[in-house]
Amino acid sequence: MKPLILCYDKCSTCKKALKWVEENGYSAEIRPIREQNPTVDELKDWHLKSGLPLKRFFNTSGNLYKEMELKNKLPEMSEEEQYKLLATDGMLVKRPLLVTDQGVFPGFRPDPWEELLK
Repeated sequence: MKPLILCYDKCSTCKKALKWVEENGYSAEIRPIREQNPTVDELKDWHLKSGLPLKRFFNTSGNLYKEMELKNKLPEMSEEEQYKLLATDGMLVKRPLLVTDQGVFPGFRPDPWEELLK
């Protein structure tokens, strides 16, 4: 599977990540997260592959997260409810989101990305 990067074209971190990918000679399929938000099944699969807490998949600095007051609501929600919520709007999902055969990483940090793109 070719690596997949879900990103938002107006996000500065996404732009930085895509520039880093290009400068380091990697290639990946780019998927616009706002127009093609992840499905519940994709989110479950990616969450399990990541080994990270589900909260890491939420864009906690996003306007929608704040407007919905999810900081207070998430602790009371089941994982299934959280997956369904994340699948309703790509703007709730942490981005960029790197998906490879080796694993999944929400957000951009060069070291984990390099490890997953090798």
